[in-house]
Amino acid sequence: MSARAGATIPGRVDPARLSLAELRRRYITNGEPLPAALEAALAADPRAGARAVLSVVERRRAANRAEGQRLRRLLAFEVPLWDRGIERIAGVDEAGVGPLAGPLVAAAVILPHDLRPRGLDDSKRLDAPSRDRLAAEIKAGALAWAVGVASPEEVDRLNPYQAGLLAMRRAVRGLAPAPQHLLVDARRIPEVAVPQRGIVKGDARSLSIAAASVIAKTTRDAVMLEEDARWPGYGFARHKGYGAPEHLEALRRLGACPIHRRSYAPVAEVLGLAPAQRELFEREAVVEVVASLTDPHRTGRPPPKDEPDGVGASRKPRGSPAARAPPDPATE
Repeated sequence: MSARAGATIPGRVDPARLSLAELRRRYITNGEPLPAALEAALAADPRAGARAVLSVVERRRAANRAEGQRLRRLLAFEVPLWDRGIERIAGVDEAGVGPLAGPLVAAAVILPHDLRPRGLDDSKRLDAPSRDRLAAEIKAGALAWAVGVASPEEVDRLNPYQAGLLAMRRAVRGLAPAPQHLLVDARRIPEVAVPQRGIVKGDARSLSIAAASVIAKTTRDAVMLEEDARWPGYGFARHKGYGAPEHLEALRRLGACPIHRRSYAPVAEVLGLAPAQRELFEREAVVEVVASLTDPHRTGRPPPKDEPDGVGASRKPRGSPAARAPPDPATE
């Protein structure tokens, strides 16, 4: 039996009976799936507002497809391992090499196959609200995650590069269940009995490493908020310990506090560290980093071909941090 003229076929939404406000609420604000029949009706709807709703939906679909493709590209290192039956792949990264104060924090994250958080990327490319949202999603959905911390004293004693490796080892050893393979940002972690691969710019090339970068960054930021309450006047809540003008001015005015890194030039200058002491630190740090790049007992097995300089650490600091200006927080 045919439907009466003007009647709405059961189960089908007649766009002419929906106000523009209702169309926007359903298919833009709420993101409800747009049925094919309604999509065709909107395309023929004489109302410009109805066609505008369809345009927004189409742009959103295109963005979703592009995001799905981007996330699949970020699994280029994970998928071959999963295909070999290696399920527990931990991404590892650190945050806090450049700041004048506070700890260096590393994170290790094991993601399941089906967790692909929308917008996940290198933490340096994300704003704070996005990092916080993603950190919550990662922690809720990960098979395992853990953080490792190197104190300011350890950064001074070991040098930033070696302190970063120490924090990474602590993060990896904190994972339960234990990982079967590691994907590490720009280096290899010595003294860890797990197969691993260092990936240059890994936080922008691997979903697992990107997840670790977000956890490391948000964890360290939370620590610096606490330190701001303990050591008021330095502005740690805003600059997170980096060498911002506000921080350098406060350092000159207030002097160094216990969480400042004594080996970094602005702090060393405020403390009146003699040039001879600074030069000694610089020589020792250079020797330590060169050894870590060349000594097979420190680096483990030879690196793959895509890792220049032995550990893929070409973008990491070499030598004494006291010999260079601290990086800007937006570019580390």
